[in-house]
Amino acid sequence: MPTQRRSQTRSNPDGFDKEPKETTEKVVFINRCAKVVKGGRRFSFSALIVSGNHNGRVGIGFGKANEVSEAIRKATESAKKRMVDVAIHENTIPHEVLGEFGGGRVLLKPASPGTGVIAGGGVRAVIEAAGIRDVLAKSLGSSNPANVVKATLDALTTLRPKDAIFKIRGIASTPKSALPVATQAP
Repeated sequence: MPTQRRSQTRSNPDGFDKEPKETTEKVVFINRCAKVVKGGRRFSFSALIVSGNHNGRVGIGFGKANEVSEAIRKATESAKKRMVDVAIHENTIPHEVLGEFGGGRVLLKPASPGTGVIAGGGVRAVIEAAGIRDVLAKSLGSSNPANVVKATLDALTTLRPKDAIFKIRGIASTPKSALPVATQAP
């Protein structure tokens, strides 16, 4: 009788997969640095990558290497390790928020359905990777891609859903249909 092999899934002992499924990566910026040596110039590269699952999880990674492909690979691994959860409310963000990192400042505002992502550069990459479809964004400070991306991630991590804010304030969240209707006096 032949022996049967069981399909094995690789996961952590905790039961959570190390690598999120179906993530997309977007290259935000690649920088080339030159070191002048006796024989000429030696180039090295750094890559800034945004990774997300389009369902409320996003991460950023930075990698350096002597070749572009190796720098991108390192940055992608770093981004997948450092993914964070983002509060999304009906394809937009729950409230207006300002994120800061270094000289970078990013303002994010919720938008009505159908508006789309009104943002540029690194801000757009982070927002789309998180799965937000309607938002207005403005980069107010530095134009350095690394600081803009980190400021956007800071803004997204400070977002809190309505239920969490009600819980902190000690207010019971009730649906509008459960509220009493005002009666008019005859």
